[in-house]
Amino acid sequence: MLESESTAASGQGKFALVSIRLPVALTFAALIGGLLAGIVGGLAGAPQGVSDIAGLVGGLWLRALQMTIIPLVAALLVLGLVQMILAARVGTVARRMIALMVFVQLAGGAFASIFMPMLLRTFPVPEGASAFLAQTPSDVGEVPKVLDFLASLVSPNIVAAAAETAMLPLTLFFVMFAVAITRLPEEQSERLLGVFHALGNAMLLIIGWVLSAAPVGVFALAYGVGVQSGGGAFAALGHYVLTVTAMGTFVLVLAYAVAIGLGRTGGRFVTAMLPAQAVALSTQSSLASLPAMLDSAGRLGIRPSTAEFVLPLAVVIFRATSAAMNLAVVYYVAALAGVEVPLTVAIAGIFIASVISLSAVSLPGSISFVVSIGPIALAMGVPVEPLALLVAVEMLPDLMRTLGNVTMNVAVTSAVDRSADEAIAQP
Repeated sequence: MLESESTAASGQGKFALVSIRLPVALTFAALIGGLLAGIVGGLAGAPQGVSDIAGLVGGLWLRALQMTIIPLVAALLVLGLVQMILAARVGTVARRMIALMVFVQLAGGAFASIFMPMLLRTFPVPEGASAFLAQTPSDVGEVPKVLDFLASLVSPNIVAAAAETAMLPLTLFFVMFAVAITRLPEEQSERLLGVFHALGNAMLLIIGWVLSAAPVGVFALAYGVGVQSGGGAFAALGHYVLTVTAMGTFVLVLAYAVAIGLGRTGGRFVTAMLPAQAVALSTQSSLASLPAMLDSAGRLGIRPSTAEFVLPLAVVIFRATSAAMNLAVVYYVAALAGVEVPLTVAIAGIFIASVISLSAVSLPGSISFVVSIGPIALAMGVPVEPLALLVAVEMLPDLMRTLGNVTMNVAVTSAVDRSADEAIAQP
């Protein structure tokens, strides 16, 4: 999503979040400029002190980014899950919609977990990409044994789990917490939601301030990468964009399968989606594409009552490509760090990626990148430090994210409308 897009996409009703603008284009330019400066500095024999200062500046910015992850994820998980639970209570249409959303996220996560490692074995990460791990602690990559992993699913001290960034027990706790909130008396429920709403807005303001300094932090980090890797850094970034985008392509293809198979739209879906897809690519915003999506739904003969309920809700709580592409990023960083992901950890990653994707309210791409992928990486034992640089090129994979999300939103709407027709036709 571009810097002009803000959290206003979710700003309807009681879950409204603050509006934030981010310097996306400037951050991308800082990445390129930092890499070029590092390459030139390495060739010219720049003093080590320059690299040390750049490492200090980049490290401080990176730690400032990391400190917001846990409280922001907690707030957004609770708000998003409560919103989804309340939507499911509306009626059959909402429940069918959410069931399809869960299926899409799990299918995308499973696909990425199987095929992303295969893709990276077939087309390995280019040499020199290891420089992206410059800020990574040396003890990253320890793989827990199966019994130790299962024992870690529940933490006896949730505060200690937060301090240790143990994302799996934290995620399970906040899922249960969100369900519990919906079972409380209305006054108590509203009071607790108000606390998490305020916490989420406060954390968004802080992370917005941190990301407003992204051009400086990214330039400093990129300088160190350029010194160490030379031109190999550009090859690594291109390789990263292509492989992560490939995982999003699966969700785009799945959208056509959902529309044609479950929505019974036939070949009409291909032509009906073209205007909405054009808007999606030009704006990189699902919210801005909503009018075009409603128009596409009308072209497909979807009842206005279904489209006008499902599509706005999908824009807020559904990110079809998130589980697949977020896990793809994590597996790419795992390949950079030489981390082997065992089956149990991979399954946990799919679960966390799906829960966070389904509960994450609409956020600008840069914030969503950090908030959604950071917890998955932490849960899978993969370093989060490279995300600080990869966020600078997110504007490129974000094209596929928006295209896949918009296409799947209409596909799910067609499937929900079709199932409603079949339910009415039954005696």
